[in-house]
Amino acid sequence: MDFETLKEWFTLKNVLALLEHYRSFGIVPGIILPLLESFLPILPLFVFVMANAAAFGLWKGFIISWAGACIGSLLVFYLARKVGQKRFFVFLSRHPKVRQLMNWVERHGFGPLFLLYCFPFTPSAAVNVVAGLSRVSIQQFSLAVIFGKMVMIFTISFIGYDIVSLVKQPLRTVFVAIVVFLLWYIGKLVEARLSFAEKEERG
Repeated sequence: MDFETLKEWFTLKNVLALLEHYRSFGIVPGIILPLLESFLPILPLFVFVMANAAAFGLWKGFIISWAGACIGSLLVFYLARKVGQKRFFVFLSRHPKVRQLMNWVERHGFGPLFLLYCFPFTPSAAVNVVAGLSRVSIQQFSLAVIFGKMVMIFTISFIGYDIVSLVKQPLRTVFVAIVVFLLWYIGKLVEARLSFAEKEERG
């Protein structure tokens, strides 16, 4: 089975059938699917999140998807940082576009990473690797992943769980936008506190 066939297989119907088949394993399959997407960006995270919301309910499905996606991103970041000196990764980090993105991430830290993770179609595997190769701190990266993935996954879960209500009640869309802003603001406050603490330790 090639990658294209694999990608086409992961429809909402098939993923729901997969979760039902492995229901005896509890939430584990629901966590593993979004975790794998962090390593294999061809997999449809959007479908996995919607399937979890449908199979486990809105809130439980959201937490399962969020946990899997965050764990996966942190693992990729950790691996990229640990093996960043290997030949392939050194070559990758010297590529002009990758170098430019790394510099951008290093300069702005939490902000751009948070926004990138808020969007469901961002190639998160690439962002995870670039962040791992850059000098961005683990604290900044973790905050961006936790808050950004929270926004993105909750939004998809919300839409997938009750798409009719979202259309009929546009105020819910406004509510989601407010949540995005609040989480971004909270993340910036926490980042500022962490930066201050680091300076205090160095001083």
